[in-house]
Amino acid sequence: MPMKIIKPGFEFILVMAFLVVFSSSCKKETDSPAIETGTLTDIDGTMYKTVKIGNTWWMAENLKVSRYRNGDSIVGVKPATPDSVWSKSETGAYCYFDGKYGYLYNYFTISDSRGIAPSGWHIPSDQEWKEMELFLGMNIEDADKLNWRGGDQGNKMKIEGGNTADWAKSDDIYTIFGTNESGFMAVGGACRMFNGQWGEITHTAFWWTSSLNGNEAWYRGLDYNKTNVFRFSGHKNYGFSIRCVKD
Repeated sequence: MPMKIIKPGFEFILVMAFLVVFSSSCKKETDSPAIETGTLTDIDGTMYKTVKIGNTWWMAENLKVSRYRNGDSIVGVKPATPDSVWSKSETGAYCYFDGKYGYLYNYFTISDSRGIAPSGWHIPSDQEWKEMELFLGMNIEDADKLNWRGGDQGNKMKIEGGNTADWAKSDDIYTIFGTNESGFMAVGGACRMFNGQWGEITHTAFWWTSSLNGNEAWYRGLDYNKTNVFRFSGHKNYGFSIRCVKD
């Protein structure tokens, strides 16, 4: 007896067409754009990861160079040194908790004409930080504000994971976690206060800009328990991390 061939009906074809379109649209929504990365080497021979965010190349790690671009040494202040040594400094200096978080620099290292950024790179201005924040989805009104601004741009900058060794565990681990969507790979490197006291490691991260606000300088900050980005200006004796951008 010959086999009877059953041809698919209109309903079957319609359902299959829908499934193809649905699965295709889901794939487009979940696929993330490729992140363009590279490397950079400073005068000490330390190599850093770099990432292109928007139209700008950023360092994807905190700077930890001990010399200016011309080879002159930057003053290193050891952790056990009295706080007053740091707070009274009027020249470039750095300190650190742990080398893996990079070094914390005062603003005088940035303003020094010998240059702390590797050749072909520079310290980002307040405007260049805003451009990155806008690319990550912050609106222009928020970008110009002080204190905590924006929505989830901070999460997009943090290294991926809600409870890593580089960030303290969030009080709300279901919403406050890094996605590293930007490739910036921010870690909780904390800071050194202008009076020499230390911030709490893995709870916060701060970076200098090159821009002045009167006698102070603009900076950015992230917090383990917040999704957005902090903008303010501070005393030049603060010890903050540095990320450079390509010229």
